[in-house]
Formats: sequence, C-alpha cells, structure tokens
Amino acid sequence: MGEIREPILQVRHLRKQFGRHEVLKDIDFETYPSDVVCIIGASGSGKSTLLRCINLLETPTEGEVLFHGRNVLEEGKPSAYRAKVGMVFQSFNLFHNMTVLKNCMVGMEKVLKKDRESARETALKFLRKVGMAQYINAKPNQLSGGQQQRVAIARALAMEPEILLFDEPTSALDPQMVGEVLAVMRDLAAEGLTMIIVTHEMAFARDVSTRVVFMDRGIIAEEGTPQEVIGNPKNERTREFLSRFLDR
Repeated sequence: MGEIREPILQVRHLRKQFGRHEVLKDIDFETYPSDVVCIIGASGSGKSTLLRCINLLETPTEGEVLFHGRNVLEEGKPSAYRAKVGMVFQSFNLFHNMTVLKNCMVGMEKVLKKDRESARETALKFLRKVGMAQYINAKPNQLSGGQQQRVAIARALAMEPEILLFDEPTSALDPQMVGEVLAVMRDLAAEGLTMIIVTHEMAFARDVSTRVVFMDRGIIAEEGTPQEVIGNPKNERTREFLSRFLDR
C-alpha cells in the first residue's frame, strides 16, 4: 500500500467577480507537499487573481481556500497564514527606504516576533542561498531587477513558509536577468519546497514542475504532468496557446 498523502492546500469551487466580470469560475485544485505547480495561460485568464485569492490579497466571491483542511477565509488571521503561504510578486515589492538586510528581517520581527539577532541570522542565511549576501547594506534602487527579485525570494524564504507562490516572477526582468532568478527557483524545487508558480517560462514549466495547470477564460481547461499538458495537450485551447511559445 502506498503512503496516503494529504494536500497542504485545497481550492474548492472558487469564484471571483469584479462587478459583472467573472474572473474565476468554479476553480478546484489541490497542492501536495513538494509539488511544483506551474499555472500557464494567456493574459486575462485569471492566473494572478487565483494566486491573490489563495494569498488572501483578494477575497473570493464564493468558495473555500483550505490550508491543512482549515478554511482560511473564515479564520480571519491573514498575517499568520501568509507567513506559511508566502508570495513573490512580479514587481518585487521591496521597501525602498530599507537595506536589503532590513527588507529580509522586517517580516520576521513584526509577524514572527523574532528577536533582532535571530532575524538577522535567518536573513543572512537566505540571502547567501540566493547569492545576495554581499549586498546586505544596499538599497533596492541600487540593484538590478534580477538582484531585487532574488532579495524578494530571500525575504519570502526567511519566513520559512510551507508554500511559496510566485506571480510571474521573471516578467518584469530584462532577458539576461531571467536566468539568475529561474536558477534560484530550480534549486528550491530540487530541495522540495512546495511552489505554485504563474509563469510564461514554458521551458522552466516543462523541466521543473510536477504538475501544469492551463487556465483559459477563468477556468482550469487542462491539468496534468508537464509531459501531458505541454508535451501532448488534449485541449484545443491549450494547443493554440502553447504554439505561440513552442513554435518560435
């Protein structure tokens, strides 16, 4: 008998409406420990809104977000939940008035209530991990986009989350900086960190993900292994979408 795995995160019948526009329509999926789920799809298909609903930055119109079986929408503790389900944004979202080190310490001090020395040690550990330890005294505006994104990843990792959400983490970067961020993410995947990644990097999704979800017009149109969804898609919309990336 195989070991029964319990999902960390479950999304159940999730809907999100902005005025009359329904962005998410009855979304269901589960994420298990060490999953790397890549969500792909055209702009406007609901990918980023789904991540924002999972992270409670948006309140779903209907449905449930379950973390270890508990409905986090009913618990009313978003900060504690976000410490466990972290998020890396496409626009970095660093505090420009703080040094790199302070950016990575502030969440641990304010949310996790760590003392300064402990927060500093943890921040340095994760800045070393992403290759940014030599920049601890720099301000974000002194760094390249790729460096800022690596600091943002270190900041998220410093909270020691169970799941890390990435919302198109390379889309704001110059092409030569994309590789350095994807390399960090490949290492995290190899270490078994559970990740849900909205991305247009198809080679990364094909090579690194355990599961690919294709979203189209607010629904999950197809999901499966990278070999199934990217290598041999069944859905016509999936094939049409992928042809833009894979036939170039």
